Amino acid sequence: MIEIKLVKSVSGRLEAHQACVRGLGLRRLQHTVQVADTPENRGMINKISYLLTVKEV
Repeated sequence: MIEIKLVKSVSGRLEAHQACVRGLGLRRLQHTVQVADTPENRGMINKISYLLTVKEV
């Protein structure tokens, strides 16, 4: 499992990046979720890494 936290706003970002944030289940600033460590989730995390903090659980 990976714990991710949204630390920067998605307003004004590319639509594809906003879709990645929604796809990971993040809804608002400082929201933290745990997701499975799959290649699909890793790809989304890598794409929007500048908006997130990531911690292995």
